[in-house]
This record gives sequence, structure tokens and C-alpha cells, in this order.
Amino acid sequence: MKTSVIRNCSSYSPRRVLLTAMGLCVLAPPVLAADSLTEALTGGKVSAQFRYRYEWVEQESTTLQKAGASTLRTQLGYATAEYHGIGGFLQFEDVRALGNERYNSTVNGLTQYATVVDPESTEINQAYLSYKGVPGTLLKYGRQVVVYDNHRFVGDVGWRQNQQTFDAFSAVNTSLPGTTVSYAHVLNANRIFGERHPTQGDVEFKGDWLNVAYKGLSFGSFTGYVYLMDFDPGQAGATVQPTSSSKTFGLRFDGGVKIGAPKLLYTAEYAKQGDYADGAATVDADYLNAMLGVDIAGVQIKLNYEALSGDGVYALQTPFATLHAFNGWADKFLVTPADGLIDSFISVGGSIAGINLLSAYHFYRADNLGYDYGQELNLLASWKAHKNLTLATKYANYRGDKNATNLARNGGAPAVDLAKAWLQADVQF
Repeated sequence: MKTSVIRNCSSYSPRRVLLTAMGLCVLAPPVLAADSLTEALTGGKVSAQFRYRYEWVEQESTTLQKAGASTLRTQLGYATAEYHGIGGFLQFEDVRALGNERYNSTVNGLTQYATVVDPESTEINQAYLSYKGVPGTLLKYGRQVVVYDNHRFVGDVGWRQNQQTFDAFSAVNTSLPGTTVSYAHVLNANRIFGERHPTQGDVEFKGDWLNVAYKGLSFGSFTGYVYLMDFDPGQAGATVQPTSSSKTFGLRFDGGVKIGAPKLLYTAEYAKQGDYADGAATVDADYLNAMLGVDIAGVQIKLNYEALSGDGVYALQTPFATLHAFNGWADKFLVTPADGLIDSFISVGGSIAGINLLSAYHFYRADNLGYDYGQELNLLASWKAHKNLTLATKYANYRGDKNATNLARNGGAPAVDLAKAWLQADVQF
């Protein structure tokens, strides 16, 4: 469970947030008229999501069996009406395996199967107070979703059944024309593994994140960002040790311009990652992202290049990204290998008869030494069958390169073939 008891306001711990407890501390002082408070609490909005998914996984192995994960995610939320700019949101999340579990969820002990990181769990997914009393500003305090740009550095990992959230104070200001200034002070990440996982469920850290986006130009938007992460001691996992504490500074440009009937699309982004707080001096890496594409009658063709540098000791890491959206849907590179990663890929997407289609083909190689990791094919079809129902199917096929350097430097992991397929039905209200 992502919960704990908050006994009083003075003993509040940002790591464990409950809207009900914060309501006792903040929303119920006698200066607020009872009937107005009652109206605010009862005049809110209910939200719900029911997302069923079947995920099939086959990994090249002499011991692992194919995985078949049939799961249902249920999210139920309630947002209060505002009272003097104050509001609140509470959301529960439940993930259930339907039928027999034939997959390794990382906590169910079924290690004979391939891994699908959708463990069963019931938890408070979000619980925060909001305040809109400052013009052009939204403040939030509590457990919440925090997402910046395309999720490359900070995201909610929305693809997995257990959504990633953060215990944080956040502020978003839109007072300046065309400009959005976002800041978050974060103390805990509630990860997709759930709190039953002995080492990967939560990550405790002190994070200060600043993201400033300007969209006042017709041909594109500029975004500058700073992400500071100071990991607490006693964490498990190579990317969340105190010695991995990092600061990342970046600049992103993204946009498009009409050239006759077609539209030219482009993205350019660069970031520098270095050591911060107790981070080791070896924390030193670069990030480069470039895209050039064209939109012709709704069909988008894109050439993409993404480089996460590595020197054989340290490679650029983005532990709180929505990693499934990057470097292929087979999820072979959730942790960047020490030799870094260069992902060159082409993607084609469009819509036919109301069905959205997307395909991509990736070529992976190491930044350090330049050897090949492998190649991957991605396919997606989705259909909005009703305003509340979306159906989707998805496929990923990774073929690892078994060259001697890849096998020797990475323990063979990037050389292992992996195929995945998904069927999904998503109902939202």
C-alpha cells in the first residue's frame, strides 16, 4: 500500500500522503463555513478507469517459460469542487491478475516465467491538495502525477498498470504570455513495482525540478530544464544509489512548419548530466535527441536519432522517465548500458478508417566502442470505438546482435532475443 497514518499536521511526512488526513489538518479549520465546505466536498467530480490488458512475452532462454499476463487496472478518483481556490483529489488504484498467473511480476515468485512488471496491488495512487488562489498559478501538495515534456526525464510510466507518482510540492505558473513555468520539490517516487517489492517499490530522494517552456512562436516551442536528484542512502539498484545522484541541464526545441501541403516536423534536444550532492565524479554524460520528419495528409514519417552517452563506467540514466516510450517497446534498455546507447530509428504513423497505426524500426549500438546491440520492430494499432472506450493491439520484436564485444561487455543481456504482444481495452469516465 502507498499509505500510512498521519497523526497531526506537525508530524506530516511528505513520503506518505493521505488526502483525508490532510483534510483534517488543512480543510477543516472553523473559519470555513460548514455548509460551504460541505458543498465543496460533495459537489466534486468522480473519475474512473478500467483497463484490461493481456501481455504475452517470449524471451530467448533455455529455462524461462513464455509469459501470459491477464491483468485489470482499476482507478477510481474524486476531485472536490474548489473553495476559495482550495481543492483536493483522491484516487485509488487496484491491479488484479485475472485467472492463473503465468508471469513473473517481480513479487509473485513465479521466476520460471518471463517478466511482466504488473504486480497485483491496491494503493492510494494520488492524494493531494491544490490551490488556485494565486493568479495564473496552480499549486499542489501531496501524492501526484508529475510529467514534463515528452516524459524523457520525468513521467508517469502510464503504460504499466501501476502508475508512477511522486510525493511532492509542485507549482505551475502561466502568467507570462506563451510561457509555462513548472517546479516540483520531490521527496519520494512511488514506482511501478508496487510497495510489495523489497527493493524497487519506492525511491526516497530529494529532487528539485524546474521546467520552463515557451510556446509563443508559430514554428515551434523552446524548453529549458534543470533536474536535481539527491538519492537517500540505503537504496537498492545501481541507478538510485547516493553515488548516482545527478544534476541534468537541458534545452529542447520542438515544432513544425508548413511547406505547401506537407508539414515539416523537427526536434532538437541536448542535455548534460553530471554529479550532484554525493554523486560520484564518474557521473558525467550527455544526451542528444534529433528528429526530422514530414506530415503528408496525416501520415507522419520521421527519422529519429537518440544518443545516451556512456564511457564504459557510467552512462546517462533517466530513472523516473516513462521508459517504455523510448528505445523500443521490448524494454531492453530500461537501464542504459555502461557503454551508452545510440538509437537510430524510422517511424511511420497515420490513420485509416478511424484506426491509428504506428510502426517503427530501431537500430541500436553502443556509444562507447560503437558495437551493435541489436534491432527491433514495433507495431501498434488503436481504435477509439466509443468516447469512453479505446481498443489497442501492440507488438515488439527485438533481435539481439551476438557479436563478441556485446556478449563480453554486457553479460549477454542485450544479445538476448525478446518478443512481446499486447491486447488492451481501456474504459474511462
